[in-house]
Parts: sequence; structure tokens; C-alpha cells
Amino acid sequence: MQKAIHGITVAHFYETYREKLKLELLAGGEGLHRLIKEGSLNRPSLALTGFFKYFANKRVQVFGAAEMTYMKTLSPEAQASIFRQMVQRHIPCLILTRNYHATRHMLEVAREMHLPLFRTPMITMNFVNLATLCIDNEFAPSTTEHATTLDIKGVGVMLRGSSGVGKSECALALIERGHSLVADDLTVIKLLDERELMATSRPLNRGWMECRGIGIINIAEMFGIKSIRLEKRVDLVVSLQEWTPDVVEERTGLEENFFDVLGMKVPHIELYVRPGRDMARLVEVAALTFSLKKMGHDPARDFNDRLIAFMSSQAEQTQPKVKPIIRDTRHTEA
Repeated sequence: MQKAIHGITVAHFYETYREKLKLELLAGGEGLHRLIKEGSLNRPSLALTGFFKYFANKRVQVFGAAEMTYMKTLSPEAQASIFRQMVQRHIPCLILTRNYHATRHMLEVAREMHLPLFRTPMITMNFVNLATLCIDNEFAPSTTEHATTLDIKGVGVMLRGSSGVGKSECALALIERGHSLVADDLTVIKLLDERELMATSRPLNRGWMECRGIGIINIAEMFGIKSIRLEKRVDLVVSLQEWTPDVVEERTGLEENFFDVLGMKVPHIELYVRPGRDMARLVEVAALTFSLKKMGHDPARDFNDRLIAFMSSQAEQTQPKVKPIIRDTRHTEA
């Protein structure tokens, strides 16, 4: 089920990204409950001149060198007036970059109107780029899949299948071969920047796996910290299915199938579980084949082209050669 994000509190943003963005709270701690309703940032240059039409008041407001320099050109009364008008439009918070000191009137209005006012030593451009990624992650559409996700040689593989089909056992064999676990049984997926799917696990069960017949095991303690990955892009979906005598399995690999996740089409392969099949090896080969295709080498199509070329050459060799008939066009004199 897709989860819609209608907003995050300033408190959540501050607590989650305080260290990454080097944020320091200067004033307005009482307003940390305010909501950030849009996943982007705004530099209110025009708003400082009194032009509030199309003002993006639902976004985090950022003051850089240009904004602070302009504010210092205003009289103290004008500073307080324009800043008060901005806060009255219910902005969530304000962040000063480059360790700029807030003016006395900015601090007074922030305390009076309970506006969270922050400061960071980061350069404005770097802060905006990094903060945009952080907020985009919070507002990204998300869903959960009943699947186990792994990083196999740099390929994010999501293993699907009914309960008890052998997803965890297959994942365990892959981890034993040196690959990394992202999430077991339940995968949380976010659509970032409307172009890539990022998979992770819930913090509660990260690094833990359920193995039927044994119980809960700690992957990091058993195989080392390298066997755990916090997040990975989903590149390939592999569905494990119970084999039946009437099933029709893919034999050539020429046909491409896709699995829909949050509106994105992900390459999809179905593998059928039956006694004697090394499912972990098959999943590993599927991931490596996907890597080859991304580099422009499709084994199935390459072999198909070779087969067509061979058949064409054989047809030319077996085709009977017809000798041309030469007619004598000379006339005999009577």
C-alpha cells in the first residue's frame, strides 16, 4: 500500500538531520510543531521587498548571503515589519547559512511568534543541495513489499514469493557467498526524485533474519558487518514460485517482463522452486546477467543473432547454383 506524506514537523526534520546539516537552534523552540508541507526549500528574495504573490510559504525558508546583505540595508523598523509579514504567512522555519548572526529584530519576532530559527555554517549552495535531498527523502512516495532484498554484486535484487517458499533460505545462501542483506521479509521502498526506487528495512529488524526451523538469527554477528547494507536501489525483482508439472518456464530469456512498484517498471524474472535446484545460484546468475545487459551485452540476444547468422549462411551453402543459359545470337547466312 502506498503511503502519502502530507507534511513533516520541523522537530522531526531538526532531530533527523541536525548533525548532517549542522543545524543550531537560535530561537522559536516553541514552534517546532510547525509543519513543513512541501518537499523543497525556498530563498525568499522577492518576499523581502514586500512582494508576496506566489510566495512559497509551505517550504523551509533559507537566508544566504544575498538575503542577509539586503536585510542589513533596511532600517530596523523595516526589518521587523518585513520579517513579521513573512512569519504571518505561516512559514515552517527559517535557516541562516554561512553562520550568519540573526539581527536583533529577527530574533525578537522569532521568539514572539514562535518561529523556529536555525543557523548552519554550511555554504548556501551546499546546504540547499544537501537539505533538498533530505527533505525529498521524507516526502518521497513509499510502500512496503512482502519481500527480501539483497545487494548482489552491486545489483539490488528483491526476492518475492509466498510465505514458506524459501526466500530467507535463498537469501541466507547468498549472504554466505559474500553478498549483503538489505531487508528480510518486509522491504520498505521509496521513490526518490521520481526516477529510482530505494529499498531499506525497518530499524527494528535491520540485520535480523527469520530462518524457519532455526528461528531468529543475527546476520551481522554471524557473517560480519559487511553482510548488512542500510539501503539499496531496486534493480531487479525475482519471484520464487512453486513448481508444478504444467508450468511453462522461460527458456531463451528473449522475452522481457516487468514488475510495477510505485509506478516504476522493474525488470522481473520468475524462478520455479523444485528439489535439486540451487535457487541461490540461479538468483546470483540472474543478477549478473542483469549487469551484463546494463553494459550492453545481452546473452540471449547475442546468441539469437549468432543463430540467425548461422542459419542464413547454411541456407546460402545449400541453395543450388543455376548455370546461366548462353544463347547464340549470331545469324546464319543463306
